[in-house]
Amino acid sequence: MINKVEFQKAAKDFRAGKLDIAQFTKLLYQTDTAELKPQPAPSDKPSVGDADFGNRLLMDDQRAGRCGWPEVIYGPGKSLKDLERASQKLLSVGQDVLITRISPEFASELTQRFPGAIHHDEARTFRIAAKQQSDKRCAAKVAVVTAGTGDIPVASECSETLRWMSCDPKEIFDVGVAGPQRLQKYLPLLQQSDVIVVVAGMEGALPSVVGGYVSCPVIAVPTSVGYGASFQGLAPLLGMLNSCAANVVPVNIDAGFKAGFLAGILAHRIQPMA
Repeated sequence: MINKVEFQKAAKDFRAGKLDIAQFTKLLYQTDTAELKPQPAPSDKPSVGDADFGNRLLMDDQRAGRCGWPEVIYGPGKSLKDLERASQKLLSVGQDVLITRISPEFASELTQRFPGAIHHDEARTFRIAAKQQSDKRCAAKVAVVTAGTGDIPVASECSETLRWMSCDPKEIFDVGVAGPQRLQKYLPLLQQSDVIVVVAGMEGALPSVVGGYVSCPVIAVPTSVGYGASFQGLAPLLGMLNSCAANVVPVNIDAGFKAGFLAGILAHRIQPMA
């Protein structure tokens, strides 16, 4: 851990915008280099058919059986070949593919390899159906709400995750607390919802407002949208953690996928496929 003087300097740099949240957190929890010893490679051997992955990828193709949903592919840090092989592995066992935080360049390349795929540019997601989609959808009513237009990319990641989970989210954008009258006309829809995801930056007040109007769970997503004192999402996160609306539960900063996944699990528990 850093000492008091180092902490004060780091905090000053963070407030001045010289450090982002990742750099600031790394400084707070930096350890002695002697402690950073390389970890031994996993002893588990790849299953039959995974030999071409080498040591780079060991896809968990049994996760759907254990957890209800297939493994999701996190895009950053993976090569184009990694993403292609991971997708092919999931498709080979009949599992739908969802890649998150994919770059536009890689998405363009993968679209040529998987012509039926759906790339959502704003959400930075890439979906591939393993087989012909059935008409069965989750019957639960899920709403995804944003405080501002700047929060839409995170909300879109949430919505695309819900669509991968066979849900049909209703999207409501730009109804933040600076113009509270905008929310009023959507209250009937929200009050009929089974699960609501509210995405907000700045001070992160909207989830509490929505939570005070509805009887269902409200999953709050803080975003890094905002000015300096919002600390790139830390301020709204703390606000959501301290919400006086008892039905509000926050997830991590910019965690659209996590919010969508949790909302999807709740939705399927509330109203199964129909």
